[in-house]
Amino acid sequence: MNDTPTDDLIGTQTPARRLTDPDEAIAALERAVPGLAVHRRPEPVALDWAVLEDGLGTALPADYKRLAEWYPNFVLGDFLHVGLPGPGRERYQLAGIRETLTEDLQDWWEHDMTAGLRLYPAPGGLLPWAESNQGDMFLWSTTGDGPQDWLVTVASHNGGWWHYAGGAVQFLAELCDGTLEPWELPSIDRDVIAL
Repeated sequence: MNDTPTDDLIGTQTPARRLTDPDEAIAALERAVPGLAVHRRPEPVALDWAVLEDGLGTALPADYKRLAEWYPNFVLGDFLHVGLPGPGRERYQLAGIRETLTEDLQDWWEHDMTAGLRLYPAPGGLLPWAESNQGDMFLWSTTGDGPQDWLVTVASHNGGWWHYAGGAVQFLAELCDGTLEPWELPSIDRDVIAL
């Protein structure tokens, strides 16, 4: 992130149709990133979502949960790291989210570098779900009636902040297939590495 405070969001990109079915969103991501499907588990794993959701004090979006049940952590284009909880590792995921909130994002907030957006658990606050190897953050703005309504918020290390009015998995699919304008982000190579 640069040291220049950001007062305004670049804007909001809205998908032609928001994918509300988690499996449909995952299928769109698998089409956009053909190499991802080879890392798909043969069967979805059971995760203890209560550890994360009780620990955070909120439910999480269904598309993210479904992605974590089918996939391990992965990196897109040696750039975007999608951190997902694994079986028995839910507490580590919770600790990582809390650390990002209390360290990186808190520092940005204190230096007026969050485009006026508040941090979770404030109403509508930012909650992290992915990051890049260049310091970009991919967050949810916890707005609306529930997690299925949350916006994706991109915080570029270059200082550009913007929203995407769809779910995280659909965001990844549209970022990788070129549907989205990658405001302040590099274009994403479709190579995938499972971690």
